Amino acid sequence: MRRALPPLRALLSAGAAGRPPRLPALGGLCGGPAAEGGGGKLNILPSFGFLFDIDGVLVRGKTPIPAAKTAFQKLVNSQGQFLVPVVFVTNAGDCLRQKKADQLSHLLGVPISEDQVMMSHSPLRMFKRYHEKCVLVSGQGPLLEIARDLGFCQPITIETLREKHPLLDVVDHDRRPNVLYPSAVELPKIEAVVLFGEPVRWETNLQLIIDVLLTSGYPGNPYRQENYPHIPVLACNMDLMWVAEAQSPRFGHGTFMVCLENIYKKITGKDLKYEALMGKPSKLTYQYAEYLIRAQAAERQWKQPIQTLYAVGDNLMTDVYGANLYNRYLEENSRKGSKSRIQAKVAGGRGSATVSQDDEIDNSWENELASAAAAHCRSVLVCTGVYNPHTEVPLDTRESITETVFHGHRDFRFDPGLVEPDHIVPDVDAAVDLVFQLENFAPN
Repeated sequence: MRRALPPLRALLSAGAAGRPPRLPALGGLCGGPAAEGGGGKLNILPSFGFLFDIDGVLVRGKTPIPAAKTAFQKLVNSQGQFLVPVVFVTNAGDCLRQKKADQLSHLLGVPISEDQVMMSHSPLRMFKRYHEKCVLVSGQGPLLEIARDLGFCQPITIETLREKHPLLDVVDHDRRPNVLYPSAVELPKIEAVVLFGEPVRWETNLQLIIDVLLTSGYPGNPYRQENYPHIPVLACNMDLMWVAEAQSPRFGHGTFMVCLENIYKKITGKDLKYEALMGKPSKLTYQYAEYLIRAQAAERQWKQPIQTLYAVGDNLMTDVYGANLYNRYLEENSRKGSKSRIQAKVAGGRGSATVSQDDEIDNSWENELASAAAAHCRSVLVCTGVYNPHTEVPLDTRESITETVFHGHRDFRFDPGLVEPDHIVPDVDAAVDLVFQLENFAPN
């Protein structure tokens, strides 16, 4: 059972008194002693797996966090083979898995395969209903290559759409066309929008995505208010902010989504709806990550069932919230005595994140995900990224905490219990030590 942090209102009160909130040393809070091991027989085979966030846990921008290399030397044997199943679960979505695996191998000094990497867009492989359709993709990096690797056959980038419809993008006066030429190739109807991550030119992406939504996939046509509900939108990575080399967090894709949602509502008076939300903290992301953990264990022929997942991250609103949300799902299934089918809702809230997954996801994938074997997913918070235990909280405690400090996505309800980590540790090396102690793990 999770050892609870103090109620968040108590923390607010501490901040109001002019001092930073004090949290108990759960599993060694940012320098405190690590939790004691459970005692008893030592285990030489793993019955647990690690889900590691990347930014703020292993790296800051392109700079490795010193504790990361030390931690990963403990996770591999002399041949460089992992001693426990490990999956890197990142909300990044601007590259292919192999490129991210190569980057991690270089930074950590251990061999990482692409099968150990889960990007925010990885679950899109399961949404086969859209793979044959023409979809508009937004983000940065090799978007067409990423989309095709995921199974999409007819992806179109924002830049291609802009070239075919040059009158649509006029915010930047210097990019307005001087001479208009008729397009040699007409684009097919756009049947879905896929948001991979934050784009570079926000004004262009916002304008053209709104155009597509308000014209039912024919952006050269006039707006029609009756085009509601709009064509499907599938979004990856809901992080409002993320940590790089700067002293303060930077805007993430969640900030872009806030802009898109508010522009759409201001124009139409209606909520933008998502067909699917992927990336942490969505349950679907953790189901897919567990599938990858079990695949690793099977490949290594580890007979011990994977009972516990340890999600190590730096962000209360994504890493901790997502791990705790998935833990609830696992424990509810355990109480029922059987594993239920994947449900239609990604996470509670206001009901606009409904995913008709019985229709969207191929049956073989659904069966794989529904056969989840873990009993628990434990959240481990590190102090090297977004989370800062010394940051003061808002002074005005009269306002609802839901509105003042909740940085989660609009479609995820605020629940104080979901942002209370099981353990807080200084860094990823301390996280590995803690888990080994909790699991009495002593590999040969």
